[in-house]
Amino acid sequence: MVGNPEFVTGNGQDLSSEIQALQTPEGELHLRFHLPSQEEFALPAIAIREVMQQTPDRITPIPNASPLLLGTLNLRGQVIWVADLGQFLGNTTPLRTDRPEIPVIAVEEQETILGLAIDKLGDMEWLNSEQLQAPTNVADHIAGYVQGEWVLNEDRKQILRLLDHVAILRSARWAA
Repeated sequence: MVGNPEFVTGNGQDLSSEIQALQTPEGELHLRFHLPSQEEFALPAIAIREVMQQTPDRITPIPNASPLLLGTLNLRGQVIWVADLGQFLGNTTPLRTDRPEIPVIAVEEQETILGLAIDKLGDMEWLNSEQLQAPTNVADHIAGYVQGEWVLNEDRKQILRLLDHVAILRSARWAA
């Protein structure tokens, strides 16, 4: 049975042409998402520990904490802070927390984990790093957190900005 070529291919056809048709994705895998301001950003998949939908009652507010922080969350026995990423980046539109679920992206760097609450999750997408351009029209207060941008549609001026998760995690803004 195993020596039978029809067993391997299913019907005796040569699969080499089908295998050759499969292409290796170019670039690196990124998660796309939106903030309440409708701006779209991306984070590299290697920086993401987990993506989850949390009910607002699972995020425990902490008195006298930074206004950028929504509270804490128990992530499989580990307590992590959850931040409003839009507020952190200076958006004036606050994150709506009066909804059934809040998307949270847990980013990690050297055992430091932070949950980034966002408005809407997008897709995982392979993005070519060679097409990443220097950021343009970025406000000074967030320039240190944006690594670059991809121009997705020049006619509609659709831009996807890549965030630097390490700079976000190490920011002095969390102490404010």
